[in-house]
Amino acid sequence: MNCSKKFVENNIIFNLPVNKTMHDLLVGYDTDGDNKITKDDAPSKDYYMVSTAGDTVILRNTYYLSNLLQELAIANEKEYENLTITLCQIQEPPAERISRRIKSHFWDDLTRTVDDEGLKRIVEDEKVHDSHQRIYVPYNDSTGIDYFLNLQKKRRELEVIILPPTITPEYVRSINSRPGILSLKIENGKGVPFVVPGGRFNEMYGWDSYFEGIGLIIDGRIDLAKAMVDNFCYQIKYYGKILNANRSYYLTRTQPPFLSSFIREVYAELPKTEENKKWLKHTLSIAIQEYETVWMKTKRYTPSTGLNRYYAEGIGIPPETEPGHFRSILQEYANKYDLSVLTFEEKYKNGEIKDAKLDRYFVHDRTLRESGHDTTWRLADIAADLNCVDLNSLLYKYEKDFDFLISTYFNGRFTAENGHRYTNKYWHEKASNRKILMKQYLWDDEKHCFFDFNVKTEERTDFMAATNFFPLWAGLCTQEEADLLVPLLMKELKAQGGFLASNKESTERYASSDMQRQWDYPYGWAPHQMLLWKGLMNYGYKDEAIEMIYRWLWTITQNAVDYNGTIPEKYDVVESTHKVYAEYGNVGTEFAYITKSGFGWMNASYQYGLSLLPEKYVLKLDNLEKPDVVFN
Repeated sequence: MNCSKKFVENNIIFNLPVNKTMHDLLVGYDTDGDNKITKDDAPSKDYYMVSTAGDTVILRNTYYLSNLLQELAIANEKEYENLTITLCQIQEPPAERISRRIKSHFWDDLTRTVDDEGLKRIVEDEKVHDSHQRIYVPYNDSTGIDYFLNLQKKRRELEVIILPPTITPEYVRSINSRPGILSLKIENGKGVPFVVPGGRFNEMYGWDSYFEGIGLIIDGRIDLAKAMVDNFCYQIKYYGKILNANRSYYLTRTQPPFLSSFIREVYAELPKTEENKKWLKHTLSIAIQEYETVWMKTKRYTPSTGLNRYYAEGIGIPPETEPGHFRSILQEYANKYDLSVLTFEEKYKNGEIKDAKLDRYFVHDRTLRESGHDTTWRLADIAADLNCVDLNSLLYKYEKDFDFLISTYFNGRFTAENGHRYTNKYWHEKASNRKILMKQYLWDDEKHCFFDFNVKTEERTDFMAATNFFPLWAGLCTQEEADLLVPLLMKELKAQGGFLASNKESTERYASSDMQRQWDYPYGWAPHQMLLWKGLMNYGYKDEAIEMIYRWLWTITQNAVDYNGTIPEKYDVVESTHKVYAEYGNVGTEFAYITKSGFGWMNASYQYGLSLLPEKYVLKLDNLEKPDVVFN
């Protein structure tokens, strides 16, 4: 690591015994015993360091002490006896340090492969509830079948299961007691790599991957971003959809569609060779296949409106949830059948009790999870009945992307690999029609905003959420509509630390219990920030975009400075803290000494935000100037 120009005068060199220095730091400064040095610790003394030249330096700053601990942890892992480090490295500006570690460490630590080399790290994680290491392989993937059956011969703990030609909800329920990993693409005898979110999320997730891809492209990892597109195409070809994630219990569930954007952004960075043109033709063919078969020819299409909904098929209780997650719901039905809740749950799971209303509740719950917003009061017990603004915005973007790619790279006419022919005009008309239907069903003239439409009640909802503003990102709005939407967005969803997932009033009005749902007020999420920044810039609202980028990056930076480099899954953006108390806690906050991976889309949002932020604001970020001071 080179010294920042800002601290070049502090190029004082130290040679530190690794184990002793780590011990001294933890004994003297980790007063709560969590193997981190944070603002919550209360050290009673200054830390003295003697340089190789004999100079004595006093460290008082928690951030500098935690940086030193992190660098010692890296040296310790490499089994170094001593660490040579400069003062300017210890005092590395926080934005520079976070960005550098994302680029040079975090992406590599989050990279996985489903093959001999990479399988162990996935199959032995906390989601595997028995001693078996299972991998499920599509019946028609001859390359994958040969690879994993040969691997099984040398790894006897590995159980390889060939999936049947037709995957039904009944089949998925039948294997819930035998959970396993779903294979991904094998090429040249190795697994094609992908990036995972981090923490307990140790597989390839649907919409996470697109946002991670944005960060990868910015950091020059086009190879890895392209590989993730290839794995998505594999999933569509062999599993029929982009999976919620490559676990056996996700076989009937997809996630928000971003493949066309992913393809377009990757191809823009590739040399325009004949080989890459073939890649574009293949991936575009697959993306069109997904659009037609996953979204337009299933229950995810609603003929009454001509729009789309999330709709995840499945039977019974989603097996990935924690024990007790549905206890309050199940208790209602246990009382109805005069049974204990545990007895009712067991009878319902094995099919002894059938209840259509409870079955529908779990269709809604699975659908909510398919939307990526698990969970929110916006979708609770209603998700499968909604033409959602976010989904239809994303499919509009698909149609516009297909129009652009065919027009730009295929002279307006495209023959897909299955022989079907398309013109860019065809997709232009598709997009235009969707825009008309979205204006008809989702736009509220009085409130000047898009809202989800309930196809069952034939009414718009009025839940104020970040997803209402996805049309800005998709480029679907007219400038006049954007001029109405943006002031509303800034009024309802701007918080100290970034955009809220929903506003306080809607969250409180629709909550049916005191449970805090993690995709609601007061929480903020990386994908919402990234989409809304781009949406603001699409319509000329650069100042608003810069302000919201700064607020979000300040939240990440301040928490990393105060808490030993912590970069978690989400934030409370009202209080600008990673200390959240929602239903699932906060992934990425549990580690010792140093975080090795941050969190996938949070890392990407940091790199994306920095790429858009003018230099004068980066300097303010390094000085941790509060947003309300900077922008008031």
